[in-house]
Amino acid sequence: MQDSLSPYFRGEKLYGDDFGQEEIASWFEDEKEGYADLGAKDAERYSYEYHALNLAHSYSGLPDREYPKILGYGSAYGHELLPVIDRASDVTIVDPSSAFVHDSLGGKPVRYVSPTSNGKLPFEDSSFDLICCFGVLHHVPNVSAVLSEMARVMKPDAFLLLREPIVSMGDWTRPRPGLTKRERGIPYPVFRNIALNAGFQIKRETLCDFALTPRLFGILRADVYNSPAIVAANKWLSKLFAWNLRYHATSALHRFRPSSAAMILTKG
Repeated sequence: MQDSLSPYFRGEKLYGDDFGQEEIASWFEDEKEGYADLGAKDAERYSYEYHALNLAHSYSGLPDREYPKILGYGSAYGHELLPVIDRASDVTIVDPSSAFVHDSLGGKPVRYVSPTSNGKLPFEDSSFDLICCFGVLHHVPNVSAVLSEMARVMKPDAFLLLREPIVSMGDWTRPRPGLTKRERGIPYPVFRNIALNAGFQIKRETLCDFALTPRLFGILRADVYNSPAIVAANKWLSKLFAWNLRYHATSALHRFRPSSAAMILTKG
C-alpha cells in the first residue's frame, strides 16, 4: 500500500472525494457501465435481491403518506422503488447506463436521466418528495458534491434513503473479482460528516449487512437479503459485532463486522 493512500485505507478520508475534475471524469467513465457489465444488463435473468433489507432499514422509517415525485439515484431498472410506487405519480431515475432504460414501473411512467461526472443534477430546486439511493454512492468519486445536489433538489419535507457499504471492500487499487474497477466503501464517520455538511439531518441510522451473512445463510437461499427472517438475524448480528467495525480489514477477525449503514435523512 502506498503511504499516500494510508489515510484512505485507515478510513480517515474518502478516496476520490477530493479529486479534481479530470480525475473525476476518468473515474466516471470507468464506472459508467460497471454494474451493467457485472451481469445486471441481462434483463431476463436480473433479479433484485435487497427488498427485505430495504424494508427493514429504510422504507419502514418513512411516514405513511404520498410521495408524488420520486427520484431513484442509480436505481437501474427501478425495482428498489416498487415498495413506494403506489404512493408516487412521477418517477425519475438517474443512471449512467442505457441498458436499464424502460418506460414504466409498477404501472407508473418512468423518465430516465443520465448523470454528469461533476454530480450536477438537471432539476430545479425543491423538485422531489423522496430520493432513494441504495448502494450507489460507493461507485461515485465526488460523494460530497452528489449529496449536496440531492439536498438542493429535495423539497423541504422530503426524505432521502441511503444505504452504502462502510468498509473498504478490499484494496481498490487492484482488480477484485465480482466488483467494479473503482468501487470502494465509505468510512462510516466520514459518511455521516458528509451528510451533515450537505445540510441533512439524520432521522435514523442503522448498521446492517453483517459480512458473513451470505456464508451463514446462503444454504437456505441465494438472495439472503430478500428474506425478512435472515434480515432480522443480520440486523442482530450487526449490532452484536458493531464493536468490531473498522474500515479496512487486515485479519480474519476484522471481517466479523457490519459492512453497511442505512440512513434516513431530511433537510436541516
